[in-house]
Amino acid sequence: MIDASEKPLAGKRIVVTRAPEQAGELIHILEHMGAEIVPMPSVGFESPEDSQPLDRALGALRSFDWVLFTSQNAVRFVALRLEQIGLPPTIRQVAAVGPSTAEAAKLQGFHVDYVATNHNAHSLAQELRDSLAGKKVFLPRSDRAGNHLATALREGGAQVTDVVAYRTVAPEAPDQVVLDRIRGAEVDVTVFASPSAFHNLDGFLGSGELAKLAERVQFAAIGPTTAKAMREAGVRVHIEAEEASAAGLADAIVKYYHEHPTHSRQQ
Repeated sequence: MIDASEKPLAGKRIVVTRAPEQAGELIHILEHMGAEIVPMPSVGFESPEDSQPLDRALGALRSFDWVLFTSQNAVRFVALRLEQIGLPPTIRQVAAVGPSTAEAAKLQGFHVDYVATNHNAHSLAQELRDSLAGKKVFLPRSDRAGNHLATALREGGAQVTDVVAYRTVAPEAPDQVVLDRIRGAEVDVTVFASPSAFHNLDGFLGSGELAKLAERVQFAAIGPTTAKAMREAGVRVHIEAEEASAAGLADAIVKYYHEHPTHSRQQ
């Protein structure tokens, strides 16, 4: 990680769109680097409307050979539901999509046996493909995640129980003051850590507004999945983290301004 002692982001105003319960690490790092943070939570997370499929899977947790966690939220909601229904976190083997998810799993008492080399769900499936053939796999996920990972695992011979562990939702009342500051390009960078956060903010501002703002505001994506969603919507991605983590995203922002020192908000 880049040395923050010289405050490389001093004077930069950065919009953080992560949910409050997930934004702490990123905000701490950016503030330590001198940035002024503008919170704009554009995504939230809730338990499934119907928890029965998740409860059935958790009740049979001992029968699974592997549990694959593709997000910190999957870890959080599995651990929460286990606590709510009074079951221990007994899992044979756990795989995580990246170091942040692995750390979240460890904090919840899960022993992590494998972390994907490339921190995305596709790589996780490819790297474990042979190991999971014939194995029973539990895949707790967001309602927005789709079945691509489960399909890839099944094609490799795994027996997959694919269950919605949490819902991704948009905040009901976005902060209009912050939206106006974004519309007026009164910020330097807006960071997105998920496609949902991007799409929700795009909806709050109005279709096409983010694409227009790309001429005056830098947009940062935590990884390739988020960057792809932004580009497909016609929005320029100025900054993309090499490592999908809070530290990786902060370092990418610093690197961008080191290479483009004139790309700053007009004071």
